[in-house]
Amino acid sequence: MSLSIGIHDLSFATAEFVLPHTALAAYNGTEIGKYHVGIGQESMSIPAADEDIVTMGAAAAAPIIARHGSDRIRTVVFATESSIDQAKSAGVYVHSLLQLPSATRVVELKQACYGATAALQFAIGLVQRDPAQQVLVIASDVSKYELDSPGEATQGAAAVAMLVSLDPALVRIEDPSGLFTADVMDFWRPNYRNEALVDGHESINAYLQAVEGTWKDYTEQGGRTLEEFAAFCYHQPFTKMAYKAHRHLLNYCGYDTDKNDIARAIAQTTAYNTVIGNSYTASVYLALAALLDQAGDLTGKSVGMFSYGSGSVAEFFAATVVAGYRAHLRTEHNRETIARRRPVDYTGYRALHERSFPTDGGHHATEAQTTGPFRLAGLSGHKRLYETR
Repeated sequence: MSLSIGIHDLSFATAEFVLPHTALAAYNGTEIGKYHVGIGQESMSIPAADEDIVTMGAAAAAPIIARHGSDRIRTVVFATESSIDQAKSAGVYVHSLLQLPSATRVVELKQACYGATAALQFAIGLVQRDPAQQVLVIASDVSKYELDSPGEATQGAAAVAMLVSLDPALVRIEDPSGLFTADVMDFWRPNYRNEALVDGHESINAYLQAVEGTWKDYTEQGGRTLEEFAAFCYHQPFTKMAYKAHRHLLNYCGYDTDKNDIARAIAQTTAYNTVIGNSYTASVYLALAALLDQAGDLTGKSVGMFSYGSGSVAEFFAATVVAGYRAHLRTEHNRETIARRRPVDYTGYRALHERSFPTDGGHHATEAQTTGPFRLAGLSGHKRLYETR
């Protein structure tokens, strides 16, 4: 008999500031409908000067440690494409901030926005090997594009933390998975650049190709039929992409693409991404959080999960909601996490966007801006200094 392993707890954090798309539109003269309707975005999270993937990742994971303790956690997997160091895992800083046991393995995973799903699947393998263990998976990213570029309106920042264990309280991750990889240059960020490079048209095509590829493999592996899913969570570089993807999947499977049917499958998964923006590795799991927080009783129902990372690697799998899950949701905390952000005007956003640390190895303190539990205090001797507020 196969073990029931999945997501036992899920928590997320985002940045200190929020830039409404109305402010961006007022600056660049774009018709606001292009943002609100065209890409389905209303605002985006902007990190403070003393925030990064570590502070957000630690803030996302802290409530999980507070609720469950850390005695059974022997592995932390940190997924990101906004890495701060080519050698040291960002998860090691989180391990320190959360005072986790020294008897822990900590690694960082990278494959664009897909990395967190790889982390989740690897975590399931570890729990299968030793069911007494739990694995902490953290997905944390800051989406950053060049100012005045087409990608600017899709920026965002967030972290999701998931506790993976036997007999999960939220969702069980099922076998099989549908997998797909193709070598495409739709989105990439060389080591010498702070901002990503995007071929927007190619990226949409590559994403839709991956939808087809993962679904084909999923069905060939003996997965569920389309009708068996109550909803679908897609990676959301912008929320309208989820609608495009589901329409494409229905077409691929020979179904009509009724707008109401698509909305029923997708609409409740976009609430958090609409106001946070693209959070890369965290995006599809923010979609899952939004669905669980808003939908009616999903007990026993399966949710289709599509994870896409440019370059490209993708996976489709089923997450089945377990009985009693609502007692373990963090709905109010999630809404407060979003509501507590402070508005920043366009000038303030632009200053934060253009800010960077000197590379001379000197001591450089950061301005105290965040009201979150952890902050990046500065750099000294090329070392990042974090502190608990």
